[in-house]
Amino acid sequence: MWSSLKNILGDDWAWRSQIRNLGMFELKKKSRGAALGWLWFFVKPALYIFVFWFALEIGLRSGSSDPSAPPYILWLSAGLIPWFFMQSILNGGTDVFHKHGYLVTKIRFPLGSIPLINIVSNLVIQLGLLLALVVMYFACGQPPDAYLLQVPLIWAVMVVFFYVFSLMASCMCAFSKDVKNLIASLTTPFFWLSGIIFDMSALDVGWVKAIMLFNPITSLTTASRAAFYDKYWIWEKPEVCLGFAAVFAVTLLAALFVYKRTRSEVADVL
Repeated sequence: MWSSLKNILGDDWAWRSQIRNLGMFELKKKSRGAALGWLWFFVKPALYIFVFWFALEIGLRSGSSDPSAPPYILWLSAGLIPWFFMQSILNGGTDVFHKHGYLVTKIRFPLGSIPLINIVSNLVIQLGLLLALVVMYFACGQPPDAYLLQVPLIWAVMVVFFYVFSLMASCMCAFSKDVKNLIASLTTPFFWLSGIIFDMSALDVGWVKAIMLFNPITSLTTASRAAFYDKYWIWEKPEVCLGFAAVFAVTLLAALFVYKRTRSEVADVL
């Protein structure tokens, strides 16, 4: 199993230029024919953030009652922007072998590296959104501090986790569309139940909070807000770190097992 991990990492490094080029080509295809081009990648997230901010703070008055607290839109954006990346993987990164079938059946591109093409394509957009979040952070009058040093680590962990998840799901989707349909069906429930638009720490039901500690979406959203809004080191809440670490370890082992069992048959199935 660990030999499979070594092979995957070796292929990722050896084919890094091709992965980058194909990822950028995917972006160009998405923006082709649009007068505003790449701007559309940022217009939709901006509209989503504005709508949720207006509905939650202006409509439902969900913001903090503490006048000295940072603006609510910063708290909201610190959770929504990581979610945009996670959502893009759940929606488009769990069936990349069908999407890039020519790489599997004709070019014989390394199977384990194909999910990275979608990761790179979406990561370029998300880095732009992350930059916008940093600008918003300073525009809200927040000072630079050491807690922001967590941001690169949080995003690196998020990318690695969803790369592993994408590889596992893509191998399974190659054999059954039910997996793809199941993940697509769960994307919306994940959004509403993962603490993206509500504060998980405010939950009063202990067993619900305990289950959410094993939700990687909740863990990564919590970590992002710890850096940008709540101002604490994520390891100060070890229950969040341990829950995520457990899920990550299980997902990695499952991905390696599925990849090892299916990699020789994916091309034939497609």
